[in-house]
Amino acid sequence: MKLALATLLVLLPAGLLAGRWLAHMRFSGKVWLEAAVLLPLVLPPTVMGYYLLVALGGASPVGQWLASVLGVSLTFNFTGLLLASVVFNIPFMVQPIQRAFESIPPNLNEAAHVCGLSAWQTFLKVELPLAWPGVLAAMVLTFVHTLGEFGVVLMVGGSIPGETRTLAIAIYDSVQSFDLQSANTMALALLMFSMFAVAASLLLSRRKGGGA
Repeated sequence: MKLALATLLVLLPAGLLAGRWLAHMRFSGKVWLEAAVLLPLVLPPTVMGYYLLVALGGASPVGQWLASVLGVSLTFNFTGLLLASVVFNIPFMVQPIQRAFESIPPNLNEAAHVCGLSAWQTFLKVELPLAWPGVLAAMVLTFVHTLGEFGVVLMVGGSIPGETRTLAIAIYDSVQSFDLQSANTMALALLMFSMFAVAASLLLSRRKGGGA
């Protein structure tokens, strides 16, 4: 829960900026940038976790610089786990927000400017309320996906109780030790929570959009 909440808080403002920017900007090579954003969706989590481990580990130039200059390590601790979670959840946050802003008719922004609203006022009073269902969906997807993520978390953070041991890893450890009752309890809790969160997101989005 701590990791999911921290990931959400870090990614939400960045996702809003990136999603809105991608929705409005037109430039050569945009498709490659969008492909890079979506890459964590198609890469196996262990591949992403491996490259993050190689890039941030103590043997890498980045890892050595962080250790010698700042005295910090980004592997097998919560800070590195959060960084890995943020990177792997980028498409879950950015993609729904981008699509939500793309669905807003351009003439509404033009009308807002004609009425004297600044760019910031237009964002707060026109764009954000209309894009809210997409923003809400992005928040729920990011939070729930973080709770269930396994491969990247295990590669970068390991399974350190009280530090990097997430619910998904705890389920795996319970199965490995043949404690099926604990594994079933945790898996069922994660299943029910995820179902409730997604259903609540859909209901709120439909109510906001005036749907049935």
